Amino acid sequence: MRAISLFSGAGGMDVGFEQAGFRVAWANDFDKDACATFQANFDTPIVQGDINRHIPTLDQFSDIDVLFGGPPCQGFSVAGKMDPNDERSQLVWSFMKAVEVVQPRAFVMENVKSLATLAKFSAIREKLFWLSQKLGYSYDLVVLNSRNFGVPQSRERMFFVGIKGDTKFRFEPEAKRFSSEEKAVRDIIFSLGKAGTEKNKRVCNAKITIAAKPVLRKSPYSGMLFNGQGRPVNPDTPSCTLHASMGGNRTPIVDENHLFEGSPSWVENYHHHLMNGGQPYGMNEAPEFLRRLTVDEALRIQTFPDDYEFIGRQSSVFRQIGNAVPCNLAFAVARAVRSILGSAETSANYIQNKQYVAAV
Repeated sequence: MRAISLFSGAGGMDVGFEQAGFRVAWANDFDKDACATFQANFDTPIVQGDINRHIPTLDQFSDIDVLFGGPPCQGFSVAGKMDPNDERSQLVWSFMKAVEVVQPRAFVMENVKSLATLAKFSAIREKLFWLSQKLGYSYDLVVLNSRNFGVPQSRERMFFVGIKGDTKFRFEPEAKRFSSEEKAVRDIIFSLGKAGTEKNKRVCNAKITIAAKPVLRKSPYSGMLFNGQGRPVNPDTPSCTLHASMGGNRTPIVDENHLFEGSPSWVENYHHHLMNGGQPYGMNEAPEFLRRLTVDEALRIQTFPDDYEFIGRQSSVFRQIGNAVPCNLAFAVARAVRSILGSAETSANYIQNKQYVAAV
């Protein structure tokens, strides 16, 4: 099956879709380093630049089975300003214009959970539904958590899926047919060995300092025990969401002795100390065996192949990894789309009118 990839980034969705049997015919991203990373791992050429400049050229493609991609989410994220008028938020309409030009058998738009659930974005959702129907697509909007699909990370993402014609489908149960056993961080990174060793060389040297005024939560792995936004990772559960802001003191924290030596968790013991009224330790009293997540560990937590090549400075590589859709989650989504396309009776009355864009 043939696909077009938009907002491709480092290629997390592309890995999953190609593993599911799709062949990407064309790809695009704005970021120079992400495009270099994509080109280092795929035979498909990727076009760098503003997608709006390239959409008119997509009419060269016919018989495309699926158009997929994740428009930038910063304007919709609860970690950002949640501004629907953010310039990046307008790119969801660029995605739909690409659907209008290409007329694929299916489309998959990925974004943050808040776009699918918050009342303040209801008008955007209704407009997406209207456009999909106008173009002749049945659709479904679901939120999936990557931890249910073999990804050692709790990461909830929206998937807006359209199928050409009047086919009725429910995407979530179809996707969950391809769910996997939950994996803990330890399961996936232990075999890399300690930070700095042969298979785990790309370390993050940002210093870890203890917060003078910690913010406590019930879990030792929530709240803010350390300065910066990097939270500690519990190796015995899926990790928290890896963000594109990783790098420096925003990179998650690992207790190396707890992970590799089976020692008691320093983070849990310190949290217990604070919860029982103990005073915070001094800023520089974090033990040396607490360190930041490495690039190789982050790559595995996002379920990229071990031999996946990343281009750019370490800060750029962390950003590319954090921005990506976990490959195993993309694989399950792609298999569900294939399954639906394989069983769907496509309508003979496709809507060909391409004049609606003027009204968007």
